[in-house]
Amino acid sequence: MSRSQSSQQHPIGSPFGPAATAAEVLEGVDLRGRFVVVTGGHQGIGFEVTRALAGAGAEVLVGARSPERAAEKVAGIAGADVDRLDLVDPESVDAFAGRRLAAGRPVDVLVNCAAVAPPAERTLDAYGHEIQFATSHLGPFRLTRGLLPLLRAARHGARVVNVSSGAQRMGAVRWDDPDFTTGYHPGLAYAQAKRANVLFAVELDRRWAAEGVRGYAVHPGVVIGTNLNNRPEDQAAYREQGLLDDEGRPVIDPEVGKKTPAQGAATIVFGAASPLLDGIGGVYLKDCEVSVVDGADRPLTADSIPAEAHPDSIDPEAARRLWELTEEMLAR
Repeated sequence: MSRSQSSQQHPIGSPFGPAATAAEVLEGVDLRGRFVVVTGGHQGIGFEVTRALAGAGAEVLVGARSPERAAEKVAGIAGADVDRLDLVDPESVDAFAGRRLAAGRPVDVLVNCAAVAPPAERTLDAYGHEIQFATSHLGPFRLTRGLLPLLRAARHGARVVNVSSGAQRMGAVRWDDPDFTTGYHPGLAYAQAKRANVLFAVELDRRWAAEGVRGYAVHPGVVIGTNLNNRPEDQAAYREQGLLDDEGRPVIDPEVGKKTPAQGAATIVFGAASPLLDGIGGVYLKDCEVSVVDGADRPLTADSIPAEAHPDSIDPEAARRLWELTEEMLAR
């Protein structure tokens, strides 16, 4: 591994595999007294994350654009609550963080899970930023920074988990045009956002590990049927990719990365709470394990979904550069 890559980015011998569920990963883990914030924790994989962490004893606060709707979704989960949070609205992000700071309760875990389905046409937030980059990176960056005093205050150390994707392997940060003023493509914009998730975790860990705040990026696997990938117009492509069968049902094959929501949530809660990661940070996780590094050009096929950490996704220089670019974008 080159000096430009994280020295901790290598498997640690986790006993869990691709088929593990979130509940299995947290079996025997006691999270009583811990406070967790999960963005988008009321739907899809995020719902399974909320349910699993609350089931292990944590108090979970779900950040959602529609708190009323989110409250209905998590009503049956003991220990789960909801607050308003719109990640593409800086005022909403600052208000959410402000309420938490006023409450004064330390945040043990922040899971940046919310995302938006890739729009076919270039779509901007109210501040002129490409919507995927804004939702998956700019908003979570602002939120994480706003909650930093409470993350620092966590008695047992804190963790920030960014939900990324194997698309980080295909992502490239458009340093001079992250908002895709030219050449927009939904897949390229998605991949940029997912690479940003990893680079953010790498630099966060470098900056804050000494204060007890560790960063992780996670590939949950491909989970079909959530709000992000359940559009009728995409079904034919999913069949071609081997993600749906002829009856339109999701194909479940965790060994090649095709997972149920509970299996997809497993690596996220592994990052959020597994004691196996104590002392480790700034890494990209896959299949409840620290991923190997693989820079080979591997095509995406129906039988192969490459998702290992790409060297460029964990490059410290790129991570520092993205942090500085993000600060500039948020200051405009």
